[in-house]
Parts: sequence; C-alpha cells; structure tokens
Amino acid sequence: MSGARTPSVGTGASRTDRGDSLTAVEAGGSTLRSTWIDPGGDGTLQPGPGEPLVDRTKLGPVEPVGDELACLAHLTDAHIVDASSPARVPFLARLGPPVQSTFRPQEVLSAQILHGAINAVRAFGPDLVIQGGDLIDNAQSNELAPALTLLNGGTVHPGSGPDGYHGVQLASNPDPAYYRPDIDAPRHPGLLGHAVMPFTSPGLGCPWIPVLGDHDALVAGELVPDQVTRALAVGDRALWSMPENLALPTGLKLSGGSSPDGPLDPSFVAAFLEQALAGRTVQVPPDARRAELELRELIEQLWTGSHAAAQVELSASGPTGARERLDYVRDVGDRLRLIVLDALRRDGGSGGVVHDDQPEWLEEQLATAGDRWVIVITHQPLENLSGGERLFSLLDRSPRVVAALAGHTHRNRIIARETVTGGYWLITTCSLIDFPQQCRALRLLESASGGVALQTWMLDHTGNGSLGPIARELSYLDAQNDRWIHLSGRQRDRNATLFRQAAS
Repeated sequence: MSGARTPSVGTGASRTDRGDSLTAVEAGGSTLRSTWIDPGGDGTLQPGPGEPLVDRTKLGPVEPVGDELACLAHLTDAHIVDASSPARVPFLARLGPPVQSTFRPQEVLSAQILHGAINAVRAFGPDLVIQGGDLIDNAQSNELAPALTLLNGGTVHPGSGPDGYHGVQLASNPDPAYYRPDIDAPRHPGLLGHAVMPFTSPGLGCPWIPVLGDHDALVAGELVPDQVTRALAVGDRALWSMPENLALPTGLKLSGGSSPDGPLDPSFVAAFLEQALAGRTVQVPPDARRAELELRELIEQLWTGSHAAAQVELSASGPTGARERLDYVRDVGDRLRLIVLDALRRDGGSGGVVHDDQPEWLEEQLATAGDRWVIVITHQPLENLSGGERLFSLLDRSPRVVAALAGHTHRNRIIARETVTGGYWLITTCSLIDFPQQCRALRLLESASGGVALQTWMLDHTGNGSLGPIARELSYLDAQNDRWIHLSGRQRDRNATLFRQAAS
C-alpha cells in the first residue's frame, strides 16, 4: 500500500490522526488532514482541521478490515471551458431558476483547477482514475485538446483567439452582471492575462478511463451540434447581453436529472438562439479551433486519449464497434470490476437515458464478474436516468455490487440502497468547476466477515500556484454556490467508511 493514500486504520472504524488545529493546508489536498473553512462567515476561506472518516453501517456492521483490493480516484465535471467562445450564453443565468451556472466568475480558471486536482491525485497514488464525464463544457475541440493534455501530461495553452481571452469578464464590458476581475471585488488585476498563460501539467501518472457526459457531446450540455451552433462557435459574433423581451416560458421544465448546469428543455434553447441571433451581438475574434466535435470523433479521442483499451470488455456499440457509445468493462486486478455505461441522450437534453440494449449487456457483465466485486459507473446518477429502474432491477439482484458511482449533480452524496442480496452504495461526487472543487478518493478493502469496506474521502486541488486559490475563492463567493445549494454535502457524504457485509 502507498502511505500517501492510506488513512490510519484501526481494528474497526477507520480513523485518521490529526492535530486539533492546523496552520497550513495539507500539501496533497487530502481532507483527512485539512479542510477549507469560513470561520467568520464573511466569505474568507482559511485552513481548518481535517475530517475523519465517518462509519456508515446501513449495509454492514463495523468490523476489522484487511487487504486492499483496489484504489481509485473519481475526478468528474471539470468543465474545461473556452470562456471566450461565441457559442456560450453566459447571460442566461440572470433569468434565475431553473437556469443556473451558464456563467461562473471562476470559469476562466478551469484548466488551473484541473491541474491542481491532478496534483492531488498524484499525491494520493491510485491504481486507476475514473474521469467521470463533463470533462469539457461546450463540446468544442479546443476544450478537449488541453483537457487530455492536462490528464496525460504536457504543456497546455489555455484560452482561444489571438489574445487568449476576449469575453464578458473584460474590464471594458459595461455589464455589471458579470464579474470583471480588474475592477470588481474581489479585485485581481491582470487575472485574465495570467489565466491564459501556458503551463505544464505532470499528468495523472496512472491509467485513467473515460465516462461520457452531456457537456462533452452537447452544446451547453443540451443541444446536439448543428449548422447554427457550429457556425456560431467558430464565428465572430457573440451573445453577451440579454435579448430584449426574453423571458422564461410559463411551465418551463428541466430536461431531466438534477444538475446545476442550466439543464433546460432543448427546444427552448434552440428557439432562444434563433431569437437572440436576430438581435444585438458583439464582434469578437474568430477561432477555427473552437469547432464543435462530432460524437464519434469525441468518443474516439476520449478512448485513445485515455489509453483505456488495455484489459477491457466492450459492448457491441463500444469503441471497437461503430464507435457510437462508450459502454465497457475495466477489471482492476482480480477482485474488482468496473462497468461503465454511456447514458447520453443522442437527441439532446442533459438528463441521461438507458439505451435499449444496455440492460441485457449489463446483466451479462454482472454474471461474468465471478468473485469480483462490482462498481457501476455512469455520468448521471442511476436514479436520474430515464429507464433507470431497468438497471436498478438488475443491480438489486446482484450479490457483488458495492456501489454505483456518478457525477453530474455537482454534489457530494452517499446513500445506502438496501436489497435482499446485501445492498450497495449510491455515490455522487462534486464537480471541479463549482465549490468545493474536489475529487474523490476510494479504497476497497476486505472485511473480516467476507464483505468489504469502501473508504472514501475528498481531495482538494493543490499545487496550482496563485490561480488555484483564486479559483476556489471565486467559486465560494459565487451566488450560485454551495452556501445556497449545499454541493459539499454532509461530512458523511464526503469522508466515510462504507461497510458492506457479505451477501446472504
């Protein structure tokens, strides 16, 4: 076992040693050692004490643990964003719920945030990293290329256009609804220029596997790229201001799921674009590198970029077939099977869907897992999927399922699902783009009775210079952040030991 990734473990409940007070943040980002707190309630983050692992015993009693079976990290919803892209609609957030997070004050720093998360993962030292989807924000080629470079290691050049940044956060933009770091509080003069300077990522330093998210493939996580959106992305007209007389239609619904990414009905977004483009736009420098990705091209780049082709079993629709879906299996050693399901709606919309052939394929992968424990991975949580009950009916009958892991909601949450075969844990991990900007560590351990204990704790991004702390600060101050929608979850949703007794 790696000492960097292993908390102190007693004979039963898992604990970590820590001091009563800390004057510095844990260099590796482990929240077992230190956390970020706002003791004065004034929006100023300071180092605080770590959070020990909380015992969760809904599916099994506290008992001694033994050998490590697998060590993983779940890094999801990075939303590497081209903040200058003309294909974005940043002003929609001011319409209020259900529209959310079409603009974030920290979005220009998404590459630096991912860089810091990679540093924390490297310090943790997992066997495998799960890149949980929404790696990019707007289905653009110039978002995916730097994201893959960050994960694999190399020099990235954030930004786009001849100046690196030309967007709504410029000091010359008179619209006060946007945070402009040169003139608005908290002031960070020169931030936009520093944000687009090249830097080098060390890469994860271990294998990683991809999950397909809605923002990876769909414009704003909602629309299938078409002639209008493709021309807008590479063109020289941008939508910065609210079109006159634009209002949310009565009864407008979210398109499915529970994501803070503005998951509106795609028909509304399409109609809005047509209306907005007929009105006032802003002239911006064009950039052909902003081209929106074809779905097959996206899947191919995720697949080959992750080097995930070794030791996998693929569905007929997976990357070795028509390259139209990203369903596959990855075995970690001889004791754990990861089953990845692609729930992307091919006709648009951020809510996930179970495709017709997936239940049969999932049943086969569960049946052939043998003595391995199983973790099922999707981008949208199973309970948010249209048709998700078909998957639950299979998982509920399987005696080897430990957890179902997802992102999408930008929220830390762990819920026990009790079944006649022993049950499993429904786990979602918060995003990197929104506060608390963390990824999740996971260790699967044998327990004395023949069951397992899944230790999990959060990792803060770290080692990303002066820009990383600024990104965290801005995300905390964002009016759409954790203080209103509690994306951090409770301690039991962050740092916990999840006991699961042997199947009866």
